[in-house]
Amino acid sequence: MLGKTTSTWITDRRATARRKILDAAWTVAREQGVAALTLREVADRVGIRAPSLYSHFDSKHAIYDAMFGESWQELLDVNRAAELPKSPRAALRVMARTYFDFATADLARHQLMDVRTIPGFMPSAQSYAPAITALDEGIQQMAARGIRADAADIDLYTAVIAGLVNQQWANDPGGSRWGRLLERAIDMYADNIGLPREDS
Repeated sequence: MLGKTTSTWITDRRATARRKILDAAWTVAREQGVAALTLREVADRVGIRAPSLYSHFDSKHAIYDAMFGESWQELLDVNRAAELPKSPRAALRVMARTYFDFATADLARHQLMDVRTIPGFMPSAQSYAPAITALDEGIQQMAARGIRADAADIDLYTAVIAGLVNQQWANDPGGSRWGRLLERAIDMYADNIGLPREDS
């Protein structure tokens, strides 16, 4: 066969168009805020008319949904690449730092993933799946290091880190004021759930 089949060519072309649309949506979200995204602005960036977007996405929320899913997949990939120490406390610190650095690197992505800034938007089960996997794999990493954390303990852990992320964005974007407190906060959390000190 000399080339791709027609169906493969069409599939590739659609995937390329979707990618261009999503890239344009991210550009707009990063420049103007995730909630300020408009189909007209995205279409202008891609070089098409706004109604043509509906050939690739059913609605603006469908674009948000795709952005949400790929954001959580990016975090999942970053988490999986992180080398975690065997020490429970040290592992918690690396896990927390990995998330903190990811969340404070891109405001639009953080708002879409973790802040309800878009009225009426709810991610689809497919786009939400990487978020569930990221949490489940984090809990498995904790369990593998002997950290016995119940649901409330996990909620507290995520709230501590998310609180520092939000403080960083609100009060020192691009700085390190709240990032410097991360290890201290994780040690307080570890003390609370009864993890032994590493030097004991």
